[in-house]
Amino acid sequence: MTVFALGPDEQEWCAELRALTAERLSPLAEKGEEGRVNRPLIAALGELGLLRRLFPADGALRALDLCLLRESLAQECTEAETALALQGLGAYPVVQSGTADQRARWLPEVAAGRAVAAFALSEPGAGSDAAALSLAAEPDGVDGWRLTGEKCWISNAPEADFATVFARTGGAAGARGVTAFLVPADRPGLTGEHLDMLSPHPIGTLVFDGTPVTRADVLGEVDGGFAVAMATLNLFRPSVGAFAVGMAQAALDAALAHASTRTAFGGPLKDLQSVGHQLAEMATRVESARLLVYAAASAYDTGAPDLARRSAMAKLLATETAQYVVDAAVQIHGARALRRGHLLEHLYREVRAPRIYEGATEVQRSIIAKELYRSRT
Repeated sequence: MTVFALGPDEQEWCAELRALTAERLSPLAEKGEEGRVNRPLIAALGELGLLRRLFPADGALRALDLCLLRESLAQECTEAETALALQGLGAYPVVQSGTADQRARWLPEVAAGRAVAAFALSEPGAGSDAAALSLAAEPDGVDGWRLTGEKCWISNAPEADFATVFARTGGAAGARGVTAFLVPADRPGLTGEHLDMLSPHPIGTLVFDGTPVTRADVLGEVDGGFAVAMATLNLFRPSVGAFAVGMAQAALDAALAHASTRTAFGGPLKDLQSVGHQLAEMATRVESARLLVYAAASAYDTGAPDLARRSAMAKLLATETAQYVVDAAVQIHGARALRRGHLLEHLYREVRAPRIYEGATEVQRSIIAKELYRSRT
């Protein structure tokens, strides 16, 4: 198989995922409360074996498999896609950098859908500039610290059962002096609150008031936490593009169906050249983004040296494309797409956030430019 065409097995797997999502997961998503963790949905992801695909027993997770999984789920149910992705994002630092005890304690619970994970990097003053984080880890005894400060815009907070938390243990500025900790939700001094956001998935804050952690909670090396964060983000960044492609495809499918059945000016909308050309442009952009996402995932899986550039390009193009396609689909539908509960109204709120999280569009452009100059030297 090349990155430009999925083989029959991959195509069949994606079709099965879409059917399973529509039948088993969408009804659970509809019963959930926006902005809150949907534990029945997460449990179903575990029972159906979808979460276990994030943690293969026979080796590392392939980025392409993650992309196909996220794209397929997103076409049918963005809530299911996001619930799965957040489990992976919060738990993958444990997979890549955790101790044997940490992995044994938490990964089976995450894979089964019994424990909810969170990835706590962003802060009120450190969003796109993640290296500017200021959550303090003050020494406490021989092998402990006390965490003091706040994390903000954290998915699954404050309901997660544990969080991968990045705090400053050293005096060095920037990426140096940051340590990753696995912090269970029942630790003293740890609180938080929900944030009411445009995006419908659960987001909140985590507040640390002298929360104790020890060396047994460290993920990776002390003062090596930024590398832990980047290792996880490098894997998941192309799959954010896959999520966007899935949403874009759902919007395109809805627009095609509507244009085929809606009559105006004496015939179906699809016979109007302005509509037909718009649909052609939408389809071309979706396919372009899909191919770039697959190429970036394959670059990760093969250890390509230009991974940073490819991943940034994939996330950039896919998220911007999804925003364009969803907006165009709304325009083709007209006012009905703005009604609360309509698929496109839901996608319109969902599609905005991926242009910001895990590296905003502007950050991706900066990465691409930096890598272009690097390649010249």
